[in-house]
Amino acid sequence: MTAELVRGQNHILPQTRLEIRVSAGTPVVAGATLGDENGAVRGTEWVAHPGAPRLPGLEVPRQAAAGHRLAVDLDAVPAQAHRLTVLLALPTGIGGPARFGAVAAPFVAVTGLDGDEIATFTLTGLDTESAVSALELYRRQGVWKVRAVGQGYAGGLADLLADQGLDRADELARSIQDNVSDAMARTPAPPPPRSPGGDRVGHGTRPAPAPDGTPPPAAPPAAPRTEPLTQPAPPPGVTINYTHPRRQTSAPPPPPPTAPPAEPGGPARPVAGDATGWSMDERLYNQIWGMFEDLARTTAAYRSATEFAESRMDQELERTLSDPRNRIGGAGDRAREQARAKRDELVSRAREAFDRDVAQLTAESAVVEPALPAAYAGWDNPVWHAHRVPMEIPMALRIGDLHLPEATGLRVPLLVRLPLERGIWVDSGRTASGAAALTDAAQLRRLAMENAVAHAARLLAVYPADEFSVHVIDPAGSAAGPLAPLIRSGVLTEPPAAGHEGVTAVLGRLTRRVDLVQMAVRAGAADSLPPDVDTGRHLLIVNDFPHGFDDRAVNQLRYLADEGPSVGVHLMMVADREDTAAYGPVLDPLWRALLRISPVADDHLADPWVGHAWTYEPLRVPPGSRVLDDVLAKVAAARRTRSR
Repeated sequence: MTAELVRGQNHILPQTRLEIRVSAGTPVVAGATLGDENGAVRGTEWVAHPGAPRLPGLEVPRQAAAGHRLAVDLDAVPAQAHRLTVLLALPTGIGGPARFGAVAAPFVAVTGLDGDEIATFTLTGLDTESAVSALELYRRQGVWKVRAVGQGYAGGLADLLADQGLDRADELARSIQDNVSDAMARTPAPPPPRSPGGDRVGHGTRPAPAPDGTPPPAAPPAAPRTEPLTQPAPPPGVTINYTHPRRQTSAPPPPPPTAPPAEPGGPARPVAGDATGWSMDERLYNQIWGMFEDLARTTAAYRSATEFAESRMDQELERTLSDPRNRIGGAGDRAREQARAKRDELVSRAREAFDRDVAQLTAESAVVEPALPAAYAGWDNPVWHAHRVPMEIPMALRIGDLHLPEATGLRVPLLVRLPLERGIWVDSGRTASGAAALTDAAQLRRLAMENAVAHAARLLAVYPADEFSVHVIDPAGSAAGPLAPLIRSGVLTEPPAAGHEGVTAVLGRLTRRVDLVQMAVRAGAADSLPPDVDTGRHLLIVNDFPHGFDDRAVNQLRYLADEGPSVGVHLMMVADREDTAAYGPVLDPLWRALLRISPVADDHLADPWVGHAWTYEPLRVPPGSRVLDDVLAKVAAARRTRSR
């Protein structure tokens, strides 16, 4: 029976291998500290946080999220540690809430490995606090217990850590927040939550076995697809709201019927659009994000199982070889062989389950890819040859593919919501990754600009005619080659701006538009905008930043990155961050505001569930193909027809 704790209440823990689940109404940082018999944290090596997520017997998530799962093995914590405190903090510098009183009360649950809840605690009564000690697991006379704490700190993470006796707590708190901000800057935004019945039916990935090889518990019927490894189910009585960006309703229709099994008793045959949604495009969007989540979850289970197998082998060898009599002769050799055999068996079971799930997802991908609309499809998809400029925008746009090292053959489309919620930075620097370092600098800059042009073409193609405009700043005129398709087709609003005067003119016009639209929206007077203000969406492509930019232009660019997306002005930077080193930390908020992608393969993006490092592959126009020119020609023709 679950113990529902109130502040100060404790409860005996019946087992030592646990999972702590956190559910909050906004992204939070989850961490933990180890304390001695007096509750004091002896040093930073006793603090688990996103930048250093693992301690003996403890692992915390690597980034901020609205839901977390912390893994705890109390038998493996250091003998000097008598207390484990779970802490939550609001991330800073990302524009989110600054106090817990402004969001729903966080909910924390201690569960066994089977998922059964042992104790729960809802952290009510918080107000100005931005960090809180949520739970405390402590050892008393050899017995582990859990206590509901709920102690908040208005001074944030620094005050919380200092209260636990940590020296230089402010430095560690700053480091944690900076690490979280950087991680969130490279994390694609997940889709909006779906309704409680919104699971993909028929062929989701199977639950992974426990690390010790025991079969997994049966999955409950209709488990919501929005429960990833780092996203626990909401507390009882709390419903998930499904909100479509252009419809006022609470729940979408169910997915289409699932195809019958390929063989009696076998898994269901994959079906394109096997997800909830009002349209096929929305179903495919949710299905792709479901595949993304499935691959993240099954990979996390596989990695966890292999790490557990290695850890258990090391522990068994340490126990055996701690006896000097076993270090010589055949006893030690037999112990090593037995430990390695157990390790290999566990890894083999985990790999078998992983390969089964990957094969299932690969079969699903083979069905989904040919059914994708143009906005979700790669440039080699035949759908582009029959493309027509639409009457309304799609839900999302594909900007690349993602894969993990354990399954390099399975590529998941990276979809970003439309309208764009943040700008894009195409990194042309050679220091960002190994693949970039091996590429010639001039070639890398050309690839980066070609990548930006291809993204601009996709945006122009999926927006209705005359509702999306592209502006280009190319101070030195160095991108004439990659820009040729845009210039040749006549889809640019004006020729690329060159020199300091061109930079100043374009930034001035777009900044003025943002100011006027914001004032009109706040005053409820959108109809009173001057006639020269284009209320459509605008994309500004900036090449070779910061060349040609003075301090005023840099500030205007930062302003557009922060304020532009909310009123229809979006930024696409093609730049090498090393070129801006002279500005120091002044431009850090600019880079964090943009989603960084690369012109070559790079493993810099993280998923929003468990924080895996995914390799991003940019979309390539097939060599010799005229698909880009043909698509832009159709956009130009649609604009001419619309203007008649």
